[in-house]
Amino acid sequence: MSAELLADPLSAELLAAPAAVSLDGESVDRFLADLAARGRAPETCARYRRSLSRLSQFLPEPGYIRAGSLFSCREALLRTGAAPRSVNVILSAANSFLAFCGRRDLQLEDTLPADEPRRPELTRAEYRYLLQAAKLLRRERAYLLVKLFAGTDLPVSELDHLTVEAVRAGAVVTSSGKNVALVHLPACLCRELLAYSDRQGLSSGPVFLTRDGAPLSRTYVNTAIRELCAAAKLPPEKVTPSALRRLYLEGRHAVEANVALLVEQALDRQMEEEQLSLGWDV
Repeated sequence: MSAELLADPLSAELLAAPAAVSLDGESVDRFLADLAARGRAPETCARYRRSLSRLSQFLPEPGYIRAGSLFSCREALLRTGAAPRSVNVILSAANSFLAFCGRRDLQLEDTLPADEPRRPELTRAEYRYLLQAAKLLRRERAYLLVKLFAGTDLPVSELDHLTVEAVRAGAVVTSSGKNVALVHLPACLCRELLAYSDRQGLSSGPVFLTRDGAPLSRTYVNTAIRELCAAAKLPPEKVTPSALRRLYLEGRHAVEANVALLVEQALDRQMEEEQLSLGWDV
């Protein structure tokens, strides 16, 4: 390996990154403890444990998840006759475990069951109908929740981290286990959130609270958003925080793809310019 490659900080960091994640008992216990601390029910944690135990039986390398491991597991499980729905549950647990470990690069995103119709996706136009409905009904909190989940990568489970201080800073600090991440908040959304906080008399702490001063639950958020469906003329099954987040991710991926293309084109132009003066005669 060349000294130049080792001298590159980014290359050195990639080389230093572990190639695999260990699926040992201690790691699984930490993951489940984190789920429990986030309010997941005991039966939910037990279901995750069973799924990860089943996954470990089909890993190409027992006890370790590497690049491509989940794809191999999926194919192996299907060959045993496992129902696609069951396979999806196992892979979903694996993806959650990898997110906890900070290794989203090893996740398998295409986990929808092959024997079920794909859930109808929310379109950008339908998202705008929701905002219009919220304004028509004067549901400012629902309006802001819709805009928050469609415009950021903030999970519902981290909503209590959306504080007045975070809005002023323009970013929410989230954590999963030992992993810390920043979720960017668009400036226009920050202005609306701060105006809402001022009207609610909030100068610090979580932006969204119940009348009793408690953070909003997942059930409350789902209900608040779905109450807009009738006015927006949308089926309730299409309107969930996860559907709004998928809309955000689709937009983000499209922008990233365009940026990547522009970078490639710029590098190609740079090489063409150098070719004119330094290229080998062919």
